[in-house]
Amino acid sequence: MTRNRVRGRLPVVLVLPAVAGLAFLLVPLAGLLVKTPWTSLPTLLSAEVGEALRLSLICASLATVLCLVLGIPLAWLLARSGLPGRGFLRALVTVPLVLPPVVGGVALLLVLGRRGLIGEHLDAWFGISLPFTTAGVVVAEAFVAMPFLVISVEGALRAADPRYEEAAATLGASKWVTFRRVTLPSVLPGVVAGAVLCWARALGEFGATITFAGNFPGETTTMPLAVYLALETDPDAAIVLSVVLLLVSVGVLAGLRDRWISGPT
Repeated sequence: MTRNRVRGRLPVVLVLPAVAGLAFLLVPLAGLLVKTPWTSLPTLLSAEVGEALRLSLICASLATVLCLVLGIPLAWLLARSGLPGRGFLRALVTVPLVLPPVVGGVALLLVLGRRGLIGEHLDAWFGISLPFTTAGVVVAEAFVAMPFLVISVEGALRAADPRYEEAAATLGASKWVTFRRVTLPSVLPGVVAGAVLCWARALGEFGATITFAGNFPGETTTMPLAVYLALETDPDAAIVLSVVLLLVSVGVLAGLRDRWISGPT
């Protein structure tokens, strides 16, 4: 009873800023829902909006697959290997989290553009040009989203009990078999959580996409870019697109509530 009484004493000096912070985060979202033209929603969901939604879902999914293929081995390298300088590598991996997305797009152009360090050879040898294409959208989204997956999987690998891997090794399993049959299943919840966050981040990417892939309807115009364009010509359509992105984000958080939101009561 004493503990409940102590826990029930909430200092006003902390409650007021907390309420203000909560309002600061939620009121704009509530305003978006209030201003949504629900009655004219079917007419605002035009073919162009549907095309932007389809392109966004496809590109975000492909970017997530790319992040899984590259990010899981990278997370394993950071968590399990004795490679020197892992701390420095981990810091480099997290750079896209704090790097302005536009700067990331410029960096991709300088490396993968037609005159870039690698893109020049891709264009000359194989005729492959990534900038201002749908593939460029996938690359830009993967660049900014992969750290979410790597951090999540690395954390799961660090928390996993290594004794199961050691037992598999004593039974003669190779490192690849151990990873595939023991390690990966044990960290699967972390992989799923990282993949969902990665997909959501890719779905909402704007800066790197417009810088590296441009804004071409039907080819590189994803939903965030469509919102930006609609604000200038059709604000109601921009609101509808924003609400769709908001619902996707809320759905992601709801799906991961046990991992990221739930805490001690």
